[in-house]
Amino acid sequence: MLLLLLCGALAVGGIFLLRLTVFKLPRCKSAAKLHGKTAVVTGANTGIGKTTAMDLARRGAKVILACRDRRRAEAAVQEIIQETGNQQVIFMQLDLASLQSVRSFADNFLKSEPRLDLLINNAGLISDGKTEDGFGMIFGVNHLGSFLLTMLLLDRLKASGPSRVVNVASQAYESGKVDFNYLTTHKELGLGNSNMQLLAKYCHSKLCNVLFTYELAKRLQGSDVTCYSLHPAADADSGAQTSLHCALEPGIEHLSGHYFTQCAPLTTIDPKARDDATSRKLWELSQTFCGLS
Repeated sequence: MLLLLLCGALAVGGIFLLRLTVFKLPRCKSAAKLHGKTAVVTGANTGIGKTTAMDLARRGAKVILACRDRRRAEAAVQEIIQETGNQQVIFMQLDLASLQSVRSFADNFLKSEPRLDLLINNAGLISDGKTEDGFGMIFGVNHLGSFLLTMLLLDRLKASGPSRVVNVASQAYESGKVDFNYLTTHKELGLGNSNMQLLAKYCHSKLCNVLFTYELAKRLQGSDVTCYSLHPAADADSGAQTSLHCALEPGIEHLSGHYFTQCAPLTTIDPKARDDATSRKLWELSQTFCGLS
């Protein structure tokens, strides 16, 4: 029995040492202060989004938690205020599964907030079903809602420049594809609702995030707004670090449109994530779906 306990203790100790050394992930090194700046973080009531919002609030930013679940978001607001001492942490209702909700959020934000320095499109899910507008839930929430939100807030971002858009994607994009025929016909990224089929749709949606960022950067050239996509790490604390790096690190403006992982740009990326025809077609179809000219 003592031997078993000793082996167990050694195993736990070994895992702890591995986490401290081999598995220790890079952290955002920026010491930036954000007093007078405003940030919007979607899906900020839990996980990576809440950790990101907490860090921005600690730096002095006014932080808008853009969330669907009022109860959980208001609890997160109170936790962040208590932890950081920053009273400028606000909940605003946003349901990315409803284009009307996205429009209402944008209207409310633009009426109440004179500037926007950081837009962090963090929210995402794996779920079956349809959005309020009849799109597949994964496509509607993970891509289309964030696309519309960004478009509606873009003028405010430009007016507040230098400003940044950060899109939380995933390494899962590598297994993704965009079937435009199916997407146009069914408003959905793929067929079926089994666990494997939902995972495949999630991968497709993460490729959409990377392609959207790539296309957005091209269209923002000459403006004072830059954008980045990224792969987060597993847990909330590590996972937020690359989001924060992309939001705060000075001197990365020339990397607008790039995909980051472990607080660094990925130098070799799958060519499908840099396909001009695909990114343009996704942009144009997203505009049509959202009723934008």
